Amino acid sequence: MTDTPSPLVVTQHGPTRILTLNRPDRRNALNDTLIDALGAALSAAEADRDTRAVVLRGAGKSFCAGADLQYFLDLHSRGQAPTGFLRDVSALATRLEASRLPVVAAIHGHAVAGGFELALACDVVIATPTALIGDGHVRNNLLPAGGASVRLPRKVGDSMARWLALTGALLPATKLSHTGWLHAVVEPEHLHTAALTAATELAEHAGPAQHAYKTLLADLTGLDEKRGLAHELDAFDAHWQASDVPAALNDFLHGRTTTNFHPAPTGTR
Repeated sequence: MTDTPSPLVVTQHGPTRILTLNRPDRRNALNDTLIDALGAALSAAEADRDTRAVVLRGAGKSFCAGADLQYFLDLHSRGQAPTGFLRDVSALATRLEASRLPVVAAIHGHAVAGGFELALACDVVIATPTALIGDGHVRNNLLPAGGASVRLPRKVGDSMARWLALTGALLPATKLSHTGWLHAVVEPEHLHTAALTAATELAEHAGPAQHAYKTLLADLTGLDEKRGLAHELDAFDAHWQASDVPAALNDFLHGRTTTNFHPAPTGTR
Protein backbone atom coordinates (compact mmCIF):
# COMPACT_ATOMS: atom_id res chain seq x y z
CA MET A 1 0.00 0.00 0.00
CA THR A 2 1.30 3.47 -0.88
CA ASP A 3 0.60 6.53 1.17
CA THR A 4 -1.56 9.20 -0.44
CA PRO A 5 0.58 12.28 -1.09
CA SER A 6 -0.26 15.34 0.98
CA PRO A 7 -2.39 17.79 -1.03
CA LEU A 8 -0.23 20.61 0.32
CA VAL A 9 3.52 20.72 0.84
CA VAL A 10 4.77 23.20 3.44
CA THR A 11 8.41 24.32 3.52
CA GLN A 12 10.34 27.19 5.05
CA HIS A 13 12.89 29.50 3.44
CA GLY A 14 14.21 31.88 6.06
CA PRO A 15 11.27 34.07 7.16
CA THR A 16 9.07 32.85 4.27
CA ARG A 17 6.59 30.00 4.58
CA ILE A 18 6.09 28.30 1.18
CA LEU A 19 2.74 26.63 0.57
CA THR A 20 2.78 24.40 -2.51
CA LEU A 21 -0.51 23.06 -3.85
CA ASN A 22 0.25 19.40 -4.47
CA ARG A 23 -2.37 17.78 -6.66
CA PRO A 24 -0.38 17.94 -9.89
CA ASP A 25 -2.35 15.15 -11.56
CA ARG A 26 -5.44 17.39 -11.21
CA ARG A 27 -3.58 20.63 -12.01
CA ASN A 28 -3.94 21.41 -8.29
CA ALA A 29 -7.72 21.62 -8.52
CA LEU A 30 -9.34 22.53 -5.23
CA ASN A 31 -11.28 20.03 -3.15
CA ASP A 32 -12.25 19.98 0.51
CA THR A 33 -9.02 18.26 1.61
CA LEU A 34 -6.80 20.84 -0.07
CA ILE A 35 -8.83 23.79 1.21
CA ASP A 36 -8.72 22.42 4.77
CA ALA A 37 -4.96 21.92 4.47
CA LEU A 38 -4.46 25.47 3.19
CA GLY A 39 -6.50 26.91 6.03
CA ALA A 40 -4.55 24.97 8.64
CA ALA A 41 -1.21 25.90 7.05
CA LEU A 42 -2.10 29.59 6.97
CA SER A 43 -3.05 29.44 10.65
CA ALA A 44 0.25 27.76 11.50
CA ALA A 45 2.22 30.37 9.54
CA GLU A 46 0.41 33.21 11.29
CA ALA A 47 1.13 31.64 14.68
CA ASP A 48 4.86 31.29 13.97
CA ARG A 49 6.76 34.39 15.15
CA ASP A 50 9.64 33.63 12.79
CA THR A 51 7.43 33.56 9.68
CA ARG A 52 6.90 37.00 8.16
CA ALA A 53 5.68 36.26 4.61
CA VAL A 54 4.01 33.49 2.61
CA VAL A 55 4.50 32.24 -0.95
CA LEU A 56 1.62 30.35 -2.55
CA ARG A 57 2.52 28.23 -5.58
CA GLY A 58 1.56 25.04 -7.42
CA ALA A 59 3.38 21.77 -8.09
CA GLY A 60 3.55 20.28 -11.56
CA LYS A 61 2.28 22.03 -14.67
CA SER A 62 -0.04 24.63 -13.13
CA PHE A 63 -0.66 26.98 -10.25
CA CYS A 64 -4.31 25.98 -9.86
CA ALA A 65 -6.96 25.09 -12.43
CA GLY A 66 -9.85 25.99 -10.12
CA ALA A 67 -12.29 23.85 -8.19
CA ASP A 68 -12.19 20.12 -8.87
CA LEU A 69 -15.19 19.66 -11.17
CA GLN A 70 -15.27 15.91 -10.52
CA TYR A 71 -15.65 16.75 -6.81
CA PHE A 72 -18.65 18.93 -7.75
CA LEU A 73 -20.20 16.00 -9.60
CA ASP A 74 -19.49 13.63 -6.71
CA LEU A 75 -21.35 16.00 -4.41
CA HIS A 76 -24.20 16.22 -6.93
CA SER A 77 -24.45 12.41 -7.06
CA ARG A 78 -24.98 12.48 -3.29
CA GLY A 79 -27.74 15.06 -3.63
CA GLN A 80 -25.58 17.95 -2.43
CA ALA A 81 -24.84 21.31 -4.03
CA PRO A 82 -21.22 22.52 -3.79
CA THR A 83 -22.23 25.74 -2.06
CA GLY A 84 -20.97 24.65 1.36
CA PHE A 85 -17.56 23.77 -0.04
CA LEU A 86 -17.42 27.04 -1.97
CA ARG A 87 -18.24 28.94 1.19
CA ASP A 88 -15.00 27.48 2.58
CA VAL A 89 -13.11 28.54 -0.57
CA SER A 90 -14.51 32.05 -0.27
CA ALA A 91 -13.59 32.19 3.42
CA LEU A 92 -10.05 31.04 2.68
CA ALA A 93 -9.61 33.73 0.01
CA THR A 94 -10.84 36.33 2.50
CA ARG A 95 -8.38 35.00 5.07
CA LEU A 96 -5.50 35.34 2.59
CA GLU A 97 -6.51 38.92 1.87
CA ALA A 98 -6.91 39.82 5.54
CA SER A 99 -3.95 37.83 6.95
CA ARG A 100 -1.37 39.82 8.86
CA LEU A 101 1.24 38.08 6.69
CA PRO A 102 1.84 39.39 3.16
CA VAL A 103 1.13 36.66 0.61
CA VAL A 104 2.91 36.29 -2.75
CA ALA A 105 1.33 34.15 -5.48
CA ALA A 106 3.69 32.51 -7.99
CA ILE A 107 1.67 31.63 -11.10
CA HIS A 108 2.61 29.29 -13.92
CA GLY A 109 0.62 27.07 -16.25
CA HIS A 110 -2.97 27.89 -15.37
CA ALA A 111 -4.64 30.12 -12.79
CA VAL A 112 -8.30 29.68 -13.61
CA ALA A 113 -11.62 30.14 -11.81
CA GLY A 114 -10.99 29.23 -8.15
CA GLY A 115 -7.23 29.33 -8.71
CA PHE A 116 -7.58 32.82 -10.15
CA GLU A 117 -9.71 33.79 -7.15
CA LEU A 118 -7.00 32.66 -4.73
CA ALA A 119 -4.44 34.74 -6.65
CA LEU A 120 -6.75 37.76 -6.60
CA ALA A 121 -6.74 37.56 -2.79
CA CYS A 122 -2.93 37.64 -2.56
CA ASP A 123 -0.95 40.84 -1.99
CA VAL A 124 1.65 40.34 -4.71
CA VAL A 125 1.34 38.24 -7.87
CA ILE A 126 4.25 37.11 -10.05
CA ALA A 127 3.62 35.11 -13.22
CA THR A 128 5.40 33.52 -16.14
CA PRO A 129 4.73 35.08 -19.58
CA THR A 130 2.75 32.11 -20.88
CA ALA A 131 0.73 31.45 -17.73
CA LEU A 132 -2.94 31.39 -18.73
CA ILE A 133 -5.03 33.43 -16.34
CA GLY A 134 -8.75 34.01 -16.27
CA ASP A 135 -12.15 33.66 -14.66
CA GLY A 136 -13.36 30.84 -16.91
CA HIS A 137 -16.60 30.14 -15.02
CA VAL A 138 -19.09 30.86 -17.80
CA ARG A 139 -17.39 28.35 -20.10
CA ASN A 140 -18.65 25.58 -17.82
CA ASN A 141 -22.06 27.15 -17.09
CA LEU A 142 -20.85 28.25 -13.66
CA LEU A 143 -20.83 31.42 -11.62
CA PRO A 144 -17.94 32.43 -9.35
CA ALA A 145 -18.19 31.81 -5.63
CA GLY A 146 -14.65 32.46 -4.39
CA GLY A 147 -14.70 36.24 -4.67
CA ALA A 148 -14.10 36.99 -8.37
CA SER A 149 -17.14 39.20 -8.82
CA VAL A 150 -16.01 41.32 -5.87
CA ARG A 151 -12.21 41.40 -6.29
CA LEU A 152 -11.75 41.16 -10.06
CA PRO A 153 -12.94 44.69 -11.00
CA ARG A 154 -10.77 46.40 -8.41
CA LYS A 155 -7.71 44.32 -9.23
CA VAL A 156 -7.68 44.52 -13.05
CA GLY A 157 -10.13 47.35 -13.76
CA ASP A 158 -13.79 47.23 -14.73
CA SER A 159 -13.37 46.81 -18.49
CA MET A 160 -10.88 43.93 -18.29
CA ALA A 161 -12.90 42.36 -15.45
CA ARG A 162 -16.03 42.33 -17.58
CA TRP A 163 -14.18 40.79 -20.52
CA LEU A 164 -12.69 38.03 -18.38
CA ALA A 165 -15.99 37.41 -16.57
CA LEU A 166 -18.36 37.46 -19.53
CA THR A 167 -16.22 35.56 -22.04
CA GLY A 168 -14.42 33.18 -19.68
CA ALA A 169 -11.29 34.02 -21.68
CA LEU A 170 -7.91 32.81 -20.48
CA LEU A 171 -5.20 35.34 -21.25
CA PRO A 172 -1.42 34.98 -21.07
CA ALA A 173 0.11 36.97 -18.25
CA THR A 174 1.65 39.41 -20.73
CA LYS A 175 -1.87 40.54 -21.67
CA LEU A 176 -2.58 41.46 -18.04
CA SER A 177 0.69 43.19 -17.21
CA HIS A 178 -0.73 46.62 -18.09
CA THR A 179 -3.47 46.33 -15.44
CA GLY A 180 -1.03 46.80 -12.57
CA TRP A 181 -2.27 43.64 -10.89
CA LEU A 182 0.85 41.63 -11.70
CA HIS A 183 3.91 42.69 -9.76
CA ALA A 184 6.25 41.07 -12.30
CA VAL A 185 6.27 38.73 -15.29
CA VAL A 186 9.37 36.51 -15.32
CA GLU A 187 10.62 33.50 -17.24
CA PRO A 188 9.67 30.11 -15.76
CA GLU A 189 13.16 29.34 -14.51
CA HIS A 190 13.13 32.56 -12.46
CA LEU A 191 9.61 32.29 -11.01
CA HIS A 192 10.47 30.67 -7.70
CA THR A 193 13.44 32.96 -7.09
CA ALA A 194 11.41 36.06 -7.98
CA ALA A 195 8.63 35.03 -5.59
CA LEU A 196 11.11 34.39 -2.77
CA THR A 197 12.85 37.72 -3.44
CA ALA A 198 9.54 39.59 -3.21
CA ALA A 199 8.59 37.70 -0.06
CA THR A 200 11.98 38.42 1.52
CA GLU A 201 11.63 42.14 0.84
CA LEU A 202 8.14 42.13 2.33
CA ALA A 203 9.45 40.20 5.35
CA GLU A 204 12.16 42.81 5.91
CA HIS A 205 9.44 45.36 6.60
CA ALA A 206 7.33 43.15 8.84
CA GLY A 207 6.10 44.68 12.06
CA PRO A 208 3.14 46.42 13.67
CA ALA A 209 2.97 49.15 11.01
CA GLN A 210 2.93 46.69 8.10
CA HIS A 211 0.35 44.50 9.83
CA ALA A 212 -1.85 47.51 10.62
CA TYR A 213 -1.49 48.87 7.08
CA LYS A 214 -2.52 45.55 5.54
CA THR A 215 -5.53 45.41 7.86
CA LEU A 216 -6.43 48.97 6.89
CA LEU A 217 -6.24 48.13 3.17
CA ALA A 218 -8.45 45.07 3.68
CA ASP A 219 -10.96 47.04 5.75
CA LEU A 220 -11.23 49.95 3.34
CA THR A 221 -11.52 47.85 0.18
CA GLY A 222 -13.98 45.56 1.89
CA LEU A 223 -16.51 48.05 3.24
CA ASP A 224 -19.25 46.43 1.13
CA GLU A 225 -17.33 43.23 0.47
CA LYS A 226 -19.10 41.05 3.01
CA ARG A 227 -22.46 41.68 1.39
CA GLY A 228 -20.91 41.24 -2.04
CA LEU A 229 -19.35 37.89 -1.17
CA ALA A 230 -22.58 36.64 0.41
CA HIS A 231 -24.55 37.73 -2.65
CA GLU A 232 -22.07 35.97 -4.94
CA LEU A 233 -22.55 32.68 -3.07
CA ASP A 234 -26.34 33.08 -3.16
CA ALA A 235 -26.19 33.69 -6.92
CA PHE A 236 -24.04 30.59 -7.41
CA ASP A 237 -26.47 28.45 -5.43
CA ALA A 238 -29.51 29.78 -7.29
CA HIS A 239 -27.82 29.19 -10.65
CA TRP A 240 -26.74 25.66 -9.64
CA GLN A 241 -30.32 24.83 -8.70
CA ALA A 242 -31.94 26.42 -11.77
CA SER A 243 -29.55 25.35 -14.52
CA ASP A 244 -28.23 21.94 -15.49
CA VAL A 245 -24.67 22.65 -14.38
CA PRO A 246 -23.69 19.00 -13.76
CA ALA A 247 -24.44 18.20 -17.43
CA ALA A 248 -22.08 20.97 -18.53
CA LEU A 249 -19.38 19.73 -16.14
CA ASN A 250 -19.77 16.18 -17.43
CA ASP A 251 -19.41 17.44 -20.99
CA PHE A 252 -16.24 19.31 -20.06
CA LEU A 253 -14.69 16.38 -18.20
CA HIS A 254 -15.42 14.02 -21.10
CA GLY A 255 -14.14 16.34 -23.81
CA ARG A 256 -17.54 17.28 -25.20
CA THR A 257 -18.40 20.85 -26.16
CA THR A 258 -21.68 22.29 -24.93
CA THR A 259 -22.72 25.54 -26.58
CA ASN A 260 -26.26 25.99 -25.29
CA PHE A 261 -27.38 25.83 -21.69
CA HIS A 262 -31.03 25.44 -20.85
CA PRO A 263 -32.40 26.49 -17.45
CA ALA A 264 -34.65 24.16 -15.57
CA PRO A 265 -38.37 24.98 -15.64
CA THR A 266 -39.42 27.60 -13.14
CA GLY A 267 -40.15 26.12 -9.75
CA THR A 268 -38.06 22.96 -10.12
CA ARG A 269 -35.07 22.17 -7.95
